Amino acid sequence: TMKLKSNTILITGGASGIGYELTKQLTALGNTILITGRDQAKMDRAKAAFPKIHTFQSDVSDPEAIATLYEEVTKQFPELNILINNAGIMRKINVHDKAGSLEDITREIEINLSGPIRMVKQFLPHLKTKSEAAIMNVSSGLAFVPLPISPVYCATKAGLHSFTESLRVQLKNTKVKVFELAPPATQTELLGDFNFEDMKGVSIMKVEDMVKVAVKGMQTDRFEIRPGQANQLKMMSRVAPGFILKQMSRSVDRMLRTQN
Repeated sequence: TMKLKSNTILITGGASGIGYELTKQLTALGNTILITGRDQAKMDRAKAAFPKIHTFQSDVSDPEAIATLYEEVTKQFPELNILINNAGIMRKINVHDKAGSLEDITREIEINLSGPIRMVKQFLPHLKTKSEAAIMNVSSGLAFVPLPISPVYCATKAGLHSFTESLRVQLKNTKVKVFELAPPATQTELLGDFNFEDMKGVSIMKVEDMVKVAVKGMQTDRFEIRPGQANQLKMMSRVAPGFILKQMSRSVDRMLRTQN
């Protein structure tokens, strides 16, 4: 099983939300933590809170930035052995809206899906040289059942779940373990776009509790970690897919009612 101390861990989007809490808990366990993010001010705040961490300004939606990050990180921290693909954005999107460009509508795909796939492609050769290594992709309980008010986000998470399953099979003869963390609704700024009505009937998990489950899952080689309601979403998607989709569609029903 994975010893979660004395590792060198790269966390994308490590300065906020789930990434920040992973940074906090994994630092406390005695690991060297490197975080990336687009917002230098956020990373400076994280560095002030956890002086031992190292920050790299980088955007996962930019392939050139990933290549540059790889050069810098592997030169400065050749012992890097764990990659956590956590960076992500979530938006409400109404496909009836005439506003917004064709380029903008797929922003979530670039960040949430292309980002992790490219990070894996770039860092895998390095990770394979380590005696113990891991990749953890942060998907979502919404990988199993979409929340139709966030159609593109949910599509990226379903895609990342599928990619992670394939990756695990392709890496089965290597020392690189492949984890998927599928969080439920978690109390972070990711939910900033959503109002109380959108979240009715959803139990929102405290971020520190959620990450505790994630850390424990990694320590015990549970490769698909589904904390809190994420587990029920997966189960319901198999047992009663129509029913659960209807439950998840209420926010869209409201959206369509308020439209002209």
